[in-house]
Amino acid sequence: MALSRIWSAFIIIAVLVAASKAVFFGDSQIFSQMVVGKADDAYDSVRYLMIGSPTETGIKTKEGFAKYLSAFAYVAADSAHPANVIISDKVDNDSISILKGVEGKMAIFTYKSIQSRLVKKADGIIETCKSAVNICIGLIGIMALFMGFMSIAERAGGIRLLSRVIGPFFSRLFPGIPKGHPAHGHMMMNFSANLLGLDNAATPFGLKAMESLQEINPKKDVASDAQIMFLCLHAAGFNLIPVSVIAVRASMKSANPTDIFVPCMITTFVATIAAMIIVSYKQKINLLQPVVLAWVGGFSVLLVLLVVYLTSLDAQSVQTFSNVLSNGLILVIFLLIITAAVYKKIDVFDAFIDGAKGGFETSVRIIPYLVGMLAAVSLLRTSGTFDVVINGIKSFFAALGTDTRFVDALPTALIRPLSGGGARGMMVDAMKNFGADSFVGRLASIMQGASDTTFYVIAIYFGAVSIKNTRYAVGAMLIADLVGLLTAITLAYLFFGNI
Repeated sequence: MALSRIWSAFIIIAVLVAASKAVFFGDSQIFSQMVVGKADDAYDSVRYLMIGSPTETGIKTKEGFAKYLSAFAYVAADSAHPANVIISDKVDNDSISILKGVEGKMAIFTYKSIQSRLVKKADGIIETCKSAVNICIGLIGIMALFMGFMSIAERAGGIRLLSRVIGPFFSRLFPGIPKGHPAHGHMMMNFSANLLGLDNAATPFGLKAMESLQEINPKKDVASDAQIMFLCLHAAGFNLIPVSVIAVRASMKSANPTDIFVPCMITTFVATIAAMIIVSYKQKINLLQPVVLAWVGGFSVLLVLLVVYLTSLDAQSVQTFSNVLSNGLILVIFLLIITAAVYKKIDVFDAFIDGAKGGFETSVRIIPYLVGMLAAVSLLRTSGTFDVVINGIKSFFAALGTDTRFVDALPTALIRPLSGGGARGMMVDAMKNFGADSFVGRLASIMQGASDTTFYVIAIYFGAVSIKNTRYAVGAMLIADLVGLLTAITLAYLFFGNI
């Protein structure tokens, strides 16, 4: 029910914001952009505004006009043009810069960039629906591969072995799961893949975990306690090394691409612990048990040792280490699964085919859920709702007289729960406009690496097992996201506040 209300609110708010822009700001293109628009639609070119001519401002001097526009502006240097004020164009949501006027004219130049300062032109709902299906088609092969190997591992007894190893800890967090149940092993595989940044592997393992949890769920259309705990921990996005973020920073000519590694790791760890505490409180689980404290404490010690080691490496060495660890581990797991299956004289290929068929069926089953969620997100983005939110937040903190630098990185955090690709674009835009090594660029990088795409996770994972009532799962995930956001901002000021 909560998800239904949120989904409805997304659509209603998006349409109302778009209608306001059409009525009050004369944006005649907004509805077309929302329905049939494409992310690569053309931007405006150049136009001129005569100072002293009849305008909506009534201002007759360049200085006065600039002051008027500054109410809507981010006062900053523009890397592309010698501007002193950059504002968000009310009509097209792109960036315009005020150039020096000549002979009573003021030139307002609108230029095309990969991303706008606030909201990039995004695909409308038609293109978004196509993209949703393409995502699922691309997922079919990956799902078939990993679920095929999972099937082999189950027949060989590997999942049961993993369940027994992790059982003492998971039995405290998931008291409703029978001892030695395969769900323990499936969840552990998912968490391990997330930990190493293996998104392609994490999704099949996670979906398999949801299916195994659904087998013991007494109410098939209502999320169980175990499913909520699993998804909240998964959505917190605990990750050892944010390889993709480091790679983007390196491509943006950062002097030290890995300097966000420690803040990212701490942020995801804090968000994961927050998710665990929130759900445990709702489910009345006691976390102060020796087994839980021992596992969390031991893992924390390993993290500290890993941080000490990785901080001694340069950027290239960190990426090499990460690639060898993550991709090498996948190959080792495949080798162990096949070796164990051959030793136990299992029909390996037949087991693989059985699992792969399940991966195909799951990929097709989630299409309606993914289309629905991405369509709502698309409406929010194309309507300019994020413009309104960001400008409101910036004005609020400016009125309080506080440092507002963090607001320029918020688009990444706000879109992250909705769209991983959109958030990545916002991170790139922040680095393009402020610099990869600026405070804003670093904070956006931490935010990108600090959580998962919450609503995407909800649509995919609950959709895969036809859960309609998600109970408090959405609220718990969003609170954990908020904890991660506040932690990211705090750490950014702690590590990079003097930049």
